[in-house]
Amino acid sequence: MTQTAQPTTPGVTSPAVQPQLAGAGGGLGLLLLLGAITAIGPLSLDMYLPALPAMARDLDASQAQIQLSLTTCLVGLALGQFVTGPLSDRWGRRRPVLIGLVAYTVLALACAAAPSAPAFTALRFAQGFAGGMAAVVTRAVVRDLHSGRAAAKYFSRLTLVFGLAPIAAPTVGSLVLRFGSWRTLFVLLAVVGALLTAVVATWLPETLPAHRRSRDGLGGIVRSLRELLTDRVYLGYTLTQGLAFAGLFAYISGSSFVFQDVFHLSASTFGLLFGLNALAFVAVGQANARLLDRFPPRALLVGTLGVSAVAAAGVLAGAIATSQLLLIGALLTFIGSLGMVMPNGTALALDRHAHHAGTAAALMGALQSVIGSLAAPLVGLGGEGSAVPMAAVLAASAALSLTAALTLARPERP
Repeated sequence: MTQTAQPTTPGVTSPAVQPQLAGAGGGLGLLLLLGAITAIGPLSLDMYLPALPAMARDLDASQAQIQLSLTTCLVGLALGQFVTGPLSDRWGRRRPVLIGLVAYTVLALACAAAPSAPAFTALRFAQGFAGGMAAVVTRAVVRDLHSGRAAAKYFSRLTLVFGLAPIAAPTVGSLVLRFGSWRTLFVLLAVVGALLTAVVATWLPETLPAHRRSRDGLGGIVRSLRELLTDRVYLGYTLTQGLAFAGLFAYISGSSFVFQDVFHLSASTFGLLFGLNALAFVAVGQANARLLDRFPPRALLVGTLGVSAVAAAGVLAGAIATSQLLLIGALLTFIGSLGMVMPNGTALALDRHAHHAGTAAALMGALQSVIGSLAAPLVGLGGEGSAVPMAAVLAASAALSLTAALTLARPERP
């Protein structure tokens, strides 16, 4: 059986970091800041969704080529997290975030000036890597401070903050497109990156004091990864998260084309529908924080995965029947359910490895991004002019996610 660190008392902040938090605007201020950093991913993926059809025309590229930029961004996010997580166990949490945000800002400007679809796709990979450097540290920061139900509650509250990004991003993107081109969207992302860099440099506390940092070199990182990869339950929760994210990413990469090209909705209407789904995600996440007072995280996770699988089947039925009403209703239920899946799955996985939270968060985020990145090309390869490819990938991902939770992630017997 894999040895895991004993969890700290739920809801109690480590004494080593209490003075730093007290002097750096902890509590709500830290929650808002971590949520804003985590929102880098949704902003990078969602803000330009309404512009995808226009980008395909402007760059003389196919739908699949433009969707590939979403995939390369996710692969970059995966590698950025995988590289940076272990380093944050050695360097502390602040330095990787600052480096990532500065690089993200510069690369957003480069994306705005991309001359072709291949160049844009490559730049999106680099931008994703930089965003992953910043985003992975937020999970480790939460695990530095909380464990068990307290961590699950904190991750649920984070959904309220970073969940606002997908609500606002497509709508903001649609508004920006009224006054500028898709390139203007990436200039706006650069501005967001610059502002976040300034705020992090001023207010983000260091939650991993020097005496708690890893002293191991490459060999120690390899040992930590081996411990994680041989922990069946940790891998089970990680795969559960990754497969659920693949379903979400099938929706992200395909919904713009489905609603605008198949159902002929306007970019602004699509933005409103996308925001409504994100609002459901946030609302369920907040309900999860309250339900954790009565139910354990795993019970909430498995139950919600069942709802998610049923909703995904409804999405597929709506796509086959070309029923816009059924498709929209089932998608709302599916996306909303993920607001309970994500915080509970993350907390359950990271709670097992507090002694190298950065590496555990990195491997989890990397595998989640890699699995999710497969969704976009699968949706694109399914052909254009139909909602079925998106719905089929989404439904398969939901079913596999539930299977992983019930098998690999089943609790170990005492």
